[in-house]
Amino acid sequence: MAKETLTITDNRTGKTYEVPITEDTIKAIDLKQIHVVEGDFGLMTYDPAFMNTASCRSAITYIDGDAGILRYRGYPVDQLAEKSTYLEVAYLLINGELPTQTELDKFTQDVTHHTFVHENVRTFIDGFRYDAHPMGMLCATVSALSTFYPEAKDVLNHDIRRQQMVRLIAKMPTLAAWSYRHHAGMPFVYPSNEVSYSENFLQMLKRIAEPKFEVHPEIVKALDVLFILHADHEQNCSTNVMRSIGSSRADPYVAVAGAAAALYGPLHGGANEAVLRMLREIGSLANVPAFVKEAKGGSGARLMGFGHRVYKNYDPRAKVIKRLADQVFDLVGKKSPLLDVALELERIALTDDYFVSRKLYPNVDFYSGLIYEALKIPVDMFPVLFAIPRTSGWLAQWEELLLDKDQKIARPRQIYTGYDERAFVTMDKRTAAPTKG
Repeated sequence: MAKETLTITDNRTGKTYEVPITEDTIKAIDLKQIHVVEGDFGLMTYDPAFMNTASCRSAITYIDGDAGILRYRGYPVDQLAEKSTYLEVAYLLINGELPTQTELDKFTQDVTHHTFVHENVRTFIDGFRYDAHPMGMLCATVSALSTFYPEAKDVLNHDIRRQQMVRLIAKMPTLAAWSYRHHAGMPFVYPSNEVSYSENFLQMLKRIAEPKFEVHPEIVKALDVLFILHADHEQNCSTNVMRSIGSSRADPYVAVAGAAAALYGPLHGGANEAVLRMLREIGSLANVPAFVKEAKGGSGARLMGFGHRVYKNYDPRAKVIKRLADQVFDLVGKKSPLLDVALELERIALTDDYFVSRKLYPNVDFYSGLIYEALKIPVDMFPVLFAIPRTSGWLAQWEELLLDKDQKIARPRQIYTGYDERAFVTMDKRTAAPTKG
């Protein structure tokens, strides 16, 4: 019978080691026993960007990139997008099971009750420059909430921890909308206890002076679907940051602020903005063939919104969003001229051997920017709209880390490539360092 082990022979010493295999992984710490000289540190793995390193065991989100599968707690994301609400999905991510009606009503009531923020938060936002980026304001404001809830530091207390999780899910839309309103020079709109989570956000974002501001139910549903599709995505950059900060047992407000800061980066939360920029540069259907030729020739043009670090098949979220885009354009009564360009690019990418062989399929960012634009949401708000739903995923991952006995404070190793010990040089004997690059 085959053994669940890996046999390693160190050709430097001729010694052989047997390492256990569990769930198709070996523990990096087991390699430490492999060394040339007794007493040295032992063998390490070198894996920049964690391309093939599992940092945790998780029961939250499952991705099979080759098969194009994304599931939250076992449920396919397309089924959740079609049949549930964002708050149902948030409950699922945090608790592991879909809620009963009673559980959902209680969770919705708790979230709704906590959408208001302390008035000092309003003063804090007013302190930013008039042109401050909404995502920068959101990161700072979420972090500032830590000072309003000092009890949040007791992260191992279940009841206190869960209260902060509800508060964060509830307050993110308020902080996000207020960041936008400040950026736009418009008065703040307070939350409403009479409407759904997504409609509440749209009201705070868009209401001007109407005595009763109403949003089309299908637009509310579209935003809710987008929130569901962005709720979690396994161990991505921002989730890794959330877990890393959480490993120090920092409170969830500063951990979410750090995760949001990672999402602020153009390689993470800015991808759908890059798609819009690309579509605008192409401009029209007539320019698509030339753009594709440049992209294939590597002469400067980059095909944004295609391919994914994880998915080597069609991103399952992209299929949902493509259908959603058609519905939204029908509702708003006009079709973006960029949509025709997007559709033609997608057609080429799905039929051209160059793109098919490289598995460059459309991803979630390809159509989401077009939908946000159709809803008249400015580009600066795109990463903010990403951060609102991702908060529930971050919090689920954060709590899982806290309850995982295998986890310790994050502390990666390094391969030192600098100088050996050097003697101090006095000022009169120093020379200017050569310019790098």
